[in-house]
This record gives sequence, C-alpha cells and structure tokens, in this order.
Amino acid sequence: MSSLEAESMTTIKSRSEKFALPPVGIAAILAVFLAAAGYVLPASAASQINPDTTVQQAESQSAPSGGPEALHLIVDRSLVVTSPVQITRVSLANPDICDAVVVSPTEILLNGKKAGATSLVIWGQSGQMQTFDVYVDLDVLDLTTDIRNTFPNEQVKVTVSKNIVTLSGHVSSPEVADKILELAQSMVPQKQDVVSLLEVPAPPTGEVLLKVRFAEVDRSAIKQLGVNIMSLPGAKNVGTISTGQYSPPAITGQLSASSGGFQLGSLLNVFVFRPDINLAATIQALQSKNLLQILAEPNVLTESGKQASFLSGGEFPFPVVQSTGAGGGVPAITIEFRQFGIRLDFTPTILPDDEIHLKVQPEVSSLDYSNALTITGFTIPALSVRRVESEMELRDGQSFVIAGLMDNRVTQQLNKIPGLGDIPLLGKIFQSESLNKNKTELLVLVTPQIVHPLPPGQVPSGPQFPMRFMPPAAARQGQASGQ
Repeated sequence: MSSLEAESMTTIKSRSEKFALPPVGIAAILAVFLAAAGYVLPASAASQINPDTTVQQAESQSAPSGGPEALHLIVDRSLVVTSPVQITRVSLANPDICDAVVVSPTEILLNGKKAGATSLVIWGQSGQMQTFDVYVDLDVLDLTTDIRNTFPNEQVKVTVSKNIVTLSGHVSSPEVADKILELAQSMVPQKQDVVSLLEVPAPPTGEVLLKVRFAEVDRSAIKQLGVNIMSLPGAKNVGTISTGQYSPPAITGQLSASSGGFQLGSLLNVFVFRPDINLAATIQALQSKNLLQILAEPNVLTESGKQASFLSGGEFPFPVVQSTGAGGGVPAITIEFRQFGIRLDFTPTILPDDEIHLKVQPEVSSLDYSNALTITGFTIPALSVRRVESEMELRDGQSFVIAGLMDNRVTQQLNKIPGLGDIPLLGKIFQSESLNKNKTELLVLVTPQIVHPLPPGQVPSGPQFPMRFMPPAAARQGQASGQ
C-alpha cells in the first residue's frame, strides 16, 4: 500500500461527488474505551454524549462485521470523500485503478483511472481507521448513445456492474444482436467484459424443397452449328435465340438497375434470378438438337438449417497399402470404396419475409482410366471431377443457374487393316488416325421452394379438369332426343 501526504494536490474534475464519513464524537470514543477497561461513566457525563454521535460510532464499529463500505465512480471521473475529522494518512491497494489526493485536512479526491476494484484505507487524527471498497466502472453513456444512433429501431439497455457491461433488451434479428455485441466489445478494454442478454425472435421454421437439374451441353457441337444461344440486340433488352435451327421461346422484358436486373450475354455462363425467363423452353430446344443432355433431376426436401445430400452414381474399390511391420514383411492391402457420379449437398435456412439462405455444392465426377495407376496388379482409375460451391439468398420460388464447369477431352483413334497395318514402315500406309476434341459444359439449375405442411386431417385436392371434354352418355342421349 502507498501513503499519500496531505500536501499533495491535484486538479479536481468538473463532475465531482461528495461522500461524508460518519462523524465520530470524542465523548463516544472515550466511553467505549472506558467501558472496555471496566469503568463506568457517571450519569451526568453520559447524558452529555450526543445520542446521534453514539449511533454513528456504533455503526462504524459494526461495519467490519458486514464488510467495508462500497464507493462507486466512473473512469475519468472524480469523487470527493469528506471526513468530519482531520485525516492523517490514506492508502490505496492498487493505484493503477484510481488515485487518492488529500485536497484538505478533511477531504480526499478519488480519480478513476481504469475499470477495476481496489481498497481505500483512511486513518483519522485520533487513530481510528475506516476501509472502503472502491469500484471504478466504465462510462456506458457513450456506448448507449452509439447504439441508439446506429440501431434506432432496437430496444437495447446497457448496464454496468463490477466492470461487466450487460446488454439486454429485444432486437429484430440475430445479425443485429451480433453487430451490437461487436460495437460494445470495441469500446471496452477486454471483450470478455461484455455479456449479451439480447433476445431475438425465434427463427422461421419450415421445410425447403430443392429442385435441381443437372445438364451437360456439348459446346463443340454448338460451335459447329454456329449457335448463339442468347444475344443482346439492345442496351437493356434480353434477346432471343436466333439460330434458325428451331423456333425460339418468347423471352422479353426490360432490365434496369432499380429492379435488380442484369445484362445477360450467354446462357452458359450466368447466374439467372429472373423467374419470367423461360429456361425450360431453351433446354427443350437444345435437347431437340442433341446439344444438351439431362444428367439428373433430383428433388430433395429438408428442414431449415439442416443439410441434405443426393448421390446418383456408384462406388469403386481401390486398394490401400498398409504400413509394414518392423520385420519388413509383405505389406497388407485393404480395400476402400469411393463415391463417384452426380452429387448434391445443400443447406437451406429460412429467413424472414420468405427469403432462403442457400448453401449449395453440386458435383459431377466420372472414372478416368486414361490417368489410371497400377499398383501391385490393381488398376486404380482416376476421378474427373467438376465441383462448385456457392452461397446466396433467394426468395421463395426463384431460380438460378450455375455454369462454367468445362470438361475438355481429346480422343485419339487408330484404324488399320488387320495384318497389313502391323507391317513395319509399310504398315503406316494401311493405317489412319483421327483426333477428336470434345468440349462439354455442366449446367446446374436450382429452384428452392418453401414447403408448408398441411394441418392434421386436411387432404390435398387432386388434379381436376376445368371442364369435361365429353359429356356423359346419358347427357348425349338427352341432347339427341331433344333434337
């Protein structure tokens, strides 16, 4: 502990508070010491003792049994403690938390330096001692003002107790709660001193149906036919298919920045978010010319916030060589299986206003024997993989397209006449070689939909025709007889 002399002075802050020590009477102190020594004061002397002073002395003596008194002040603020008797000595347990300056024989000025807790001991002229627990708290006024200015529509209450800042109230979303917590942590010395008790509304519940279509486009055949799938005749107009090979679907509409539009240059490399563009018509037209092949059309249903998977393919075995022992014997070989084919992993989360946060990872893989390896007599094929991972937010029923996953293959084919083609040197005359280059692109069309379950006992209505194509036989007979 450090002792501070009465002559030390400091500048008193503008905002100061006073805390008065309980007055101690000389007669009350004398009465206490005489009673402890076995002496009793006369009645006349006892009557001269101020009753209020006796009560104050009794409370001061009983304070240690209940613990030291608490003093609270704010960082960069001051508190004036006033004593009815002259102060001879002052001591602080941790001067880094606050400092104490004796500004007069009966006044002490406490200046908060940083958040924390310490002890203050004061000795009077008669030798009496009193202990205080000093708590220096953070100033949450600036934090409260920043939160109200940044998030005016949120109901947030900021309180501080023993250097712990507590955030309570109601906010509109978990994202807002995280931002408020980050703002509070940036204004305190340590992030762990902030406790968030903010209440957020329960997340929307439901199920999400994901309709996915995997398609593969033969770009080499498209180039041979000279197909320009999508064109832009105007600055903001979506063009139509004008290959002359088939009738184009009617795709029209204006695009503007205010409506969230976009310029579409090629259907094979674009994210489509407009439900009014008839993609099915384009795919059907490509299929009629054998330029596009539908690989899979899975429909996967899962709950909000949970992952769902789809696999259409198979598993191929491959050997795994285990480590040999210390003796250097023959290593053991185990067989494991790996998946290949068309795979889809997605995790949907339903947001307010029927929006869907979607994390999707489609993958198409196939066995590649051209890059196969042979280990201890086993032929292990390689995998040709096309994979993409995307994360976005869509509205219920909106679609998007993921493209740009190219696959370039070069195939060399040798044709020869049996026997004659194997003759050295002259065999080249009876051989022919062809080099084929095949370039394909993978398209993934995704449409998420929110599925609301029916209440118990309700049966969905089946499909019905708007009108009968042919009237019943009795009605036809009646019409014939009327004629």
